[in-house]
Amino acid sequence: MTQHIGIVGCSAEGAALCYRTLCAEGAALLGPHAHPEVSMHTPSLAEYMKHIDRGDWEGVGALMLASANKLASIGADFLICPDNTIHQALRYVEPRSPLPWLHIAEVVAEQAALRGLRRVGLTGTRWLVESEIYPEKLAALGLEWVRPSAAEREEMSRIIMEELVYGVFRPEAIACFQRIIGRMSAEGCDAVVLGCTEIPLIMSDANSPLPTLDSTRLLARAALRRAAEGAAAPA
Repeated sequence: MTQHIGIVGCSAEGAALCYRTLCAEGAALLGPHAHPEVSMHTPSLAEYMKHIDRGDWEGVGALMLASANKLASIGADFLICPDNTIHQALRYVEPRSPLPWLHIAEVVAEQAALRGLRRVGLTGTRWLVESEIYPEKLAALGLEWVRPSAAEREEMSRIIMEELVYGVFRPEAIACFQRIIGRMSAEGCDAVVLGCTEIPLIMSDANSPLPTLDSTRLLARAALRRAAEGAAAPA
């Protein structure tokens, strides 16, 4: 048997994409129609936003920890969070967590290094791209990064929080991300991190000016490998 994956959800569209990836791509590792056991707990996004809007990352961490405890109680073996922004609270969660976590930015940075990338652009909410979540993990592997401008951060956040999390996908949003990624290409980036778990719903290698690092699917694939390898490891 594979290990049981626990998903600490935040926004529905990103969590759903992560869940679907786990289930759809499990077969490649485990055989037809197979995937690990998966459980998800998701409090209301409004509860998260109360804390995020006032920069209360300890409060965000308390919500994540509550989900972690519930998932542990039903048998999850390890945890993932398909939300880049709230990884800022993970430092408050891990010391008290009942289970280990995969860190989304660490997974993405490792993939960037594996691909031989040198300099990546960051996209996501303003809370994410102004944070050190990705710079810390990228720098640890000798990689450089480019942040979006202040105006780009605001527009990306508006699209994410007012459109993508509601499942609204507009051509204008795609064009906006294409302009931002195009500027990052001009600044010497050789790839772009899709650093909000909803961004892969509108952007991909097919329409991006730069190769993409899809944080949602990369996290799901890392979790699949861990679930399969963990089950195979000797006790």
